Amino acid sequence: MSYAPAQPAEETSPQKSRGIFKLFLGYAAGVGKTYSMLSEAIRRRSRGEDVVIGVVESHGRKAIIDLSSKLEQVPRRQLQYKGTWYQEMDVDAIVARRPLVALVDELAHTNIEGSKHRKRYEDVMELLEAKVDVLSTLNVQHIESLAPLVQRVTGVQVQELVPDWVIRDATEIVVVDITPETLLSRMRQGEIYPLERVASALGHFFRFANLVALRELTLQQVAQVVGRDLQPRADEIASRQLPGVRERIAVCIKSHPSAQYVIARGFRMAQAIGAELFVVYVDVGADDSPAKQRILRENLRLARNLGAQVLQIQGTHIAEELAKMVEQQHITHVIFGYSTQSRWRRYLYFSPIHKFLQHSLPVDVHIVTH
Repeated sequence: MSYAPAQPAEETSPQKSRGIFKLFLGYAAGVGKTYSMLSEAIRRRSRGEDVVIGVVESHGRKAIIDLSSKLEQVPRRQLQYKGTWYQEMDVDAIVARRPLVALVDELAHTNIEGSKHRKRYEDVMELLEAKVDVLSTLNVQHIESLAPLVQRVTGVQVQELVPDWVIRDATEIVVVDITPETLLSRMRQGEIYPLERVASALGHFFRFANLVALRELTLQQVAQVVGRDLQPRADEIASRQLPGVRERIAVCIKSHPSAQYVIARGFRMAQAIGAELFVVYVDVGADDSPAKQRILRENLRLARNLGAQVLQIQGTHIAEELAKMVEQQHITHVIFGYSTQSRWRRYLYFSPIHKFLQHSLPVDVHIVTH
């Protein structure tokens, strides 16, 4: 399954201002992303295109090793870290080589200390600016806005994340898809991990229910990319109408790690209905400790990475400040997070929401459990 947004004329002309970014997206290791990327690269080379491998991670898989051997590979940089030598993609060497196409596997990879960039997706951005086309791969659980949901569904906290703006920057997204049954069969045959790791993988991340959920997330992600490409026309129409005609979602957060899940949920809702997203924090002087301030900064960083407008409001009464914000920003939906609590804590939680409803203009309120 492939989706390519319509490109402006200047991007499709011979004198392109930037490289073309094609992303092979899957829902788990072993679905065939790297194999599909290499297969396309070999087809391109057979048509006369200048193709090189910047980095391909074979993980010992024979099929990947065989395909990689058919393409030129730019030597990697050797870096020493804590007494051990590592190999990382050499961005400068690829730019100097000036190929038409470069293959960059595992977009979410974190480079070893001493590399030119901290993250591999930053390497890709430099190649694109150098007018090199890039083919890359990614699993859906590494998309930043999905990480809280992935952790909730699978119980696995994904450490290496790619900001959503990188995904939105892709010229084309190809979904590499096989059924969970086929993937599990490959796993049991040792085609994905060595046989000694199979039992552990099947009992944790590669549980059947996890794979079904991740596959659904992947398909939803591409559907939202399609909707994103249609959104500019909707925005043009909405801009001619009165304020408040377009949906506006405000996510209310506090200095707690659970806020990241609520922000991500608000982002997915905004994507689904084409709404503007606001993330709101009302400072009433209760979060002055260094630990809470650090968590708050992380929450706001996620909000900004997802393209939300961040509003930090000083006040003494949360409900009243939120009601003012709803009126000023023409908000149509307000999202609050909620977790299972004791009876008296539930009362303390819902009391500000009840007061907000008393002070606010008519607005849809969503309580997101986590």
